Amino acid sequence: MLNGTRLASVDLGSNSFRLEIGRYDRGHIHRTEYLKETVRQGNGLDAERNLTAQAMQRGWDCLARFGERLREFDRSHVRAVATQTLREARNRDLFIERGSEILGFPISVISGREEARLIYLGVSHLLPQSDERRLVVDIGGRSTELILGRSFDAHVMESYRVGSVAWSMKYFPEGLFTPMAFQLAEIAAKAVLDEALNTYRPDTWDVAYGSSGTIGAVMDILTAAGWPAGSVTLEGLDWLLETMLRARHADSLRLEGLKEDRRAVLGGGVSVLRAVFDLLGIRRMNAALGALRQGVLYDLLDRESEQTDIRAASVDRLAVRYEVDATQSTRVSRVAVSFLRQLQGTAPDGTNGRAARKLAWAGQLHEIGTHIAHADYHKHGAYILDHADTPGFSMAELHRLSLLVLGHRGKLRKLDVDFEDEGFARQLLCLRLAVVLCHARRDPDLRGLKLAPDPQSSRGFELTGRKGWAASYPQSAHLLREEMVAWQKTPWSFTFRES
Repeated sequence: MLNGTRLASVDLGSNSFRLEIGRYDRGHIHRTEYLKETVRQGNGLDAERNLTAQAMQRGWDCLARFGERLREFDRSHVRAVATQTLREARNRDLFIERGSEILGFPISVISGREEARLIYLGVSHLLPQSDERRLVVDIGGRSTELILGRSFDAHVMESYRVGSVAWSMKYFPEGLFTPMAFQLAEIAAKAVLDEALNTYRPDTWDVAYGSSGTIGAVMDILTAAGWPAGSVTLEGLDWLLETMLRARHADSLRLEGLKEDRRAVLGGGVSVLRAVFDLLGIRRMNAALGALRQGVLYDLLDRESEQTDIRAASVDRLAVRYEVDATQSTRVSRVAVSFLRQLQGTAPDGTNGRAARKLAWAGQLHEIGTHIAHADYHKHGAYILDHADTPGFSMAELHRLSLLVLGHRGKLRKLDVDFEDEGFARQLLCLRLAVVLCHARRDPDLRGLKLAPDPQSSRGFELTGRKGWAASYPQSAHLLREEMVAWQKTPWSFTFRES
């Protein structure tokens, strides 16, 4: 990446939406602009876990303002991620589809563990280099992430469904601060976090760091009250609790350093933070300047090449875990990518290698379902990908990969996909052709085979082969004729002929 390149990340949190803009300079990203809006989507989920119309509109209005700021940015230099509220929302697709249009860039929902990984990535890049073992805690609006790591590497990551917005709504619905409310809130938080006790015990880390959100707000309050800057201590939390109990109500709380947008969710946030301190034996938690949004920016850098893209390592791990035939998967990937490159001259993204890289991953994983059973193995493989814990991937990216695996063989009408997406249609065709031509599990004869847009159709592809190719490879030719029939069930056509 060229020095001076501008990058942007959008964090669609449960309490706030944040926009971080930075400039790349020799491996580092320096902030040039930061915008934050309190959207409170976390309290916009109804009893059926649907976002209310008002909550969606608040989010769309904010994204419109962010979108205006990002209008001149390159598509590959912006990434928007959504967290727990949109993980939970049953109508999230409606919000995301409209929100992506408004923002001007696609919005990805990430899993809890992927959120934790990105948080650690952001935290570690803004901390001094050290060999210390780190515990990183991030209390958001509807989830709390815990990470163990060293230097830039996160070793253990988990996300728990407990956060400042959710706990404030449940235990402090009227803003009342009572001893019983805090007691119940802390007990409930510990019940959710209890399984973390063995994994994140005090002998597994040297220094605890708190990232963003609730912890940052508590640090601001304690610092303004005269407590040591840059940290939260157990004694400081005790003082804050006593102060809140004396105030009795959020509206009566008068604390220097307390921002107005935090007032309504402070009760839930403090109760969760106290539960984390008590459960994990923390006495002091230091400030972490980095957070999810910085992690997304550095992840954009990592995605620039396969050598640094963590998704490639995740695919390798899945292939090993499910004991795929490495020779065959490499063969299929190579053939599929070669066909896609023949088409890339007509693709909207030109010679961009991102589509080829994702297609290669689909080829590498197309047989992972055989570890479960050979019958319907493509369906098993798709299920694995839709439910696997796969660092680096958003939920949408994994689902698209699963659709390629599901669709690499058999009938196409079973796929619940938008065949209007030309990029996906190209990838799917190339993968299916590779599987067909590699059916004998040996390197196919590709001499003279050329895949190109069908000159007779705006929505067609044509594979041409040298004269006599079909007679030399009758089984492959038969499978290609079946492929022609399969594509007739879609808006696209595929033909094979000899030149």
